[in-house]
Amino acid sequence: MSPPTDGASGSSRSGPTWEFAYIADFHGHVEDVAALASDDIWAVGTENNGQAEARLLHYDGDRWEQRPFPEALGAGAYAPRFEEVGEGELWLRPYADGTIGDKHWAKWDGTRWSAVPSPPPGSAGELVSEDPDDVWTLNGSQSAEHWDGTRWTATRLPYTVNDLAVAGPDDVWAVGSRSTGPGTELGRGERYSQPASMHWDGTSWTAVETPQVRFEEPIPPEPTAGLTKVVALHDGEVRSYGSNTFEHGESVGEAADEVIEWRWDGSQWFDRTPAPGGCQARLPVAEDDNGLFLEGNWYLTDSDRCEKIGRHRLPTATGAGTSSNQSLWLKEIHRIPGTDEWIGAGHVQVNQTGDPFDAPVVVRLNRGAV
Repeated sequence: MSPPTDGASGSSRSGPTWEFAYIADFHGHVEDVAALASDDIWAVGTENNGQAEARLLHYDGDRWEQRPFPEALGAGAYAPRFEEVGEGELWLRPYADGTIGDKHWAKWDGTRWSAVPSPPPGSAGELVSEDPDDVWTLNGSQSAEHWDGTRWTATRLPYTVNDLAVAGPDDVWAVGSRSTGPGTELGRGERYSQPASMHWDGTSWTAVETPQVRFEEPIPPEPTAGLTKVVALHDGEVRSYGSNTFEHGESVGEAADEVIEWRWDGSQWFDRTPAPGGCQARLPVAEDDNGLFLEGNWYLTDSDRCEKIGRHRLPTATGAGTSSNQSLWLKEIHRIPGTDEWIGAGHVQVNQTGDPFDAPVVVRLNRGAV
């Protein structure tokens, strides 16, 4: 997975840098990427040819090439997405476009594609798991589905939920918001939704108390607070993220939205110290042994050092001009199992006079000097 050398400009950065591992020969995006091994990496792309044609791409340790979509997936108008179920199995799911039946899921076992015999029912959200026989997903705003290796079981959640995280066996967290209970009454019939968290202990979901959130007086119009993401870190720490916001544009001298970032200490939620510099208010997207990858190509070390991850420019052979403005947008990043190597997938947006375009890319992380 060496970066291309044909016209690619180098980087003088001493810190982490995304380097090109693959640049597609069409314009569009890489929508998703997944890895079972260093010689078994899959990506889904879309070509901007007027129809957003989906492409299935595979890296075998030597080169990237296009592969046919598995028959088990059925036909669909949009690019499917990957779900990594443990480290030994990969599921390919239809994108929710209203035309594909929920039963058309495919799985890759490292050798061949076959049908997933029992995909989750309904409109399942992202799957979260540490084991192929212990998988969770959301089904709607207040229902969770659990796969135990034999069947899916639905459980009702106490509040509206936005995200799930598996911290361990029989240790699952969900976060969202609530519209009833302490802190939700503003008077005159107005409501102020509050953050909510829930925990699964192997038997049932129970509501876990969260701090109340409120703007100082005068409270801005239509305030609402909630949690949008929960993360279970390798060391067992659980963090939740959200916002306290309101209907903007209705008053002069408006307050600013407030970021919620909490950690669970084993008995209650506490405010975390905001990350420094450009890492502040950015959500984590992955964790390695030394820190967190954050949205927007930032990295926060365990010692709270904030680093911007650099990038290379596209080779001129792609059609990108030497004076073009280029931005790297990644949708997914993953560690390659059994290695310390990280890959990402997305596109480089090239803004230039006459022929702007998006180049689908897979990148790998060069950590550089630290």
